[in-house]
This record gives sequence, structure tokens and C-alpha cells, in this order.
Amino acid sequence: MLSEIQKETAKAIVNIFETGSARGDYARVTLLAGDSGHLTYGRAQTTLGSGNLHLLIKSYCAMPGASHARSLQPYLPRLADIDLRLDTDRAFRNLLSEAGADPVMQKTQDAFFDRVYWTPAVTAAGKLGLVEALSAAIVYDGVIHGSWSAMRDRTTAKAGTPLKAGARRWTETYIGERRSWFSSHSNALLRKCVYRMDAFAALAKAGNWSLALPMTVRGVRIDEDVLDIGPAIPASAEDATVRTLRLAEPRMSGNDVHALQEALVKEGYALNCDGIFGESVEKALKSFQRDFGIVDDGIAGPATRLMLGL
Repeated sequence: MLSEIQKETAKAIVNIFETGSARGDYARVTLLAGDSGHLTYGRAQTTLGSGNLHLLIKSYCAMPGASHARSLQPYLPRLADIDLRLDTDRAFRNLLSEAGADPVMQKTQDAFFDRVYWTPAVTAAGKLGLVEALSAAIVYDGVIHGSWSAMRDRTTAKAGTPLKAGARRWTETYIGERRSWFSSHSNALLRKCVYRMDAFAALAKAGNWSLALPMTVRGVRIDEDVLDIGPAIPASAEDATVRTLRLAEPRMSGNDVHALQEALVKEGYALNCDGIFGESVEKALKSFQRDFGIVDDGIAGPATRLMLGL
């Protein structure tokens, strides 16, 4: 089990990648041309395109004492529908930036990123036998930045499972595979993100699998006193075609809904796998979320998909 210091160090590394600061920037609003995630926000830059920005703002608006909840509430339907016009909605972007200074928003972001990204990432790493702190940080980076599942499968196809290859060797192969994927990507923004894997490779080469402090990542010293660095490149590698699935009108349907239904059936929930997200799917999904300690909102977002192995 990771110590609290190891957990915070792993998150600090990814914060540096996302915002250039080990502490993260709760108020940061970013829109990069060509970024498949579209508008991104907060300490670890959650995205409009993935539907996760909706989940974050929804959580904030439900918090007692949220000073900007009344102003942000009307945007929730547009966020749920992934209305890309919000990319350039100046009033909305200003609201997000202002809300970042609210201690309630900061608390909400900390809890949200832990619940939706950190805990599922550590769980996924543990299931593979990747129990060292550096490996957990690398999985967390893949989950929060995007494409973890694809890169996991690509690495396993090349090196075998971590149990077969050895956890450290598998992790080093993953670093190489993800770096290669970045460097040859059709999106020029993602080609610039090779620095993420270079930073992890340097830690592995130094033998710092426990994430012992102090350390320096992209010019930022991580210890009690953290200095900021220049601009980071927070472009999202999250597949914009991966929808956040929920009960909606008209009903969501397709292969992704079918895969969700099949995953729930494997977990013991009785469903007709017809590829349509109806009330029975929402009910089964809420039961699964309660059973696994996830917020039971009936929405198949990143945390739920990871827990289901999707």
C-alpha cells in the first residue's frame, strides 16, 4: 500500500505535466487548438469532450456553500450534452476561473480527481500487480491524461502480462510504448507530450521506484517547497469517441452501451444486452456503483468504466 507521501508525490508529478505546478492550478481554464478534449479545467485539467467536466461541475453545484453554484447550475445541461460551443463561451470560462478560488471548488476538485481518477488508477494497477509507487504514478498519468486502456493492451501484447514479464520490466515497456505512440501521433499536440514518458523513464533509470523525495520533474523540485515552471502542454490524450453513458432522451445506443451491459452481466446483474441504455441499465449500474463504493449516479464515467474493466 502506498504511503500518503507517495500518493501526493505521484499526483504532484501529474499536476506538473498538466499545469506546470506540483500543487496544480484549480482555476486554470485551457483551450488548445486541435485538442480532442476541447475545454479543460482545474487542478488536473478535466475535459469537456470526455463529459468529465460535467461531472465535476455537477459535484461542485451539489456542495453546501459553493459560492458559484447558482451561476454554474444553468450550464449543467449543456455540459451533459457536451456542447462544444462552451469552448468559446467567455462568460462560462470566466465563471470557471473565478470558481477556482473558492475553497469549496478546491475541495470538490481534490475529492473528484481522487474518486474519478486516482482510486480507480491504483485499483487497476494493483490488479495487474503494479504495486510500486512509480508504476502507480504512471498508471495514474495514463488514466488522467487518457488512453490508459489502449496502452495497457498494447504493452501486454508486446511484453506479456506484468506477472509474466515482471512488474518493472512491464512498466518500462509501457513507458517506451506510450512514448512511441506519442511521438508518431497524428495530433501535433500529443507529439509534444513525449516529455511525460521521458520524465518517468528518468525516474525508472535512477531506480526511484518508491518516489523518494526530493526529486525534480521538468525543472520543478518536489519537496516541502515547490517551485513553478514554464508552460506545460495539457493536451488530452483521452479518446473523444469514448462517451460518458447515462440515461437520456433519446436513449443512448451503440457498441459502447452493449459493452457496458455485457460487463454488468459479468458482474452478476441481469440485463438484456440490446445496446440501448434504458432504466434497467441505469438501475444495474447504480447497484454496481454502490457495491464498489463509487458515487451511485447511474453515469458510466471514467471511474465506473475502469472498475468494469472497460
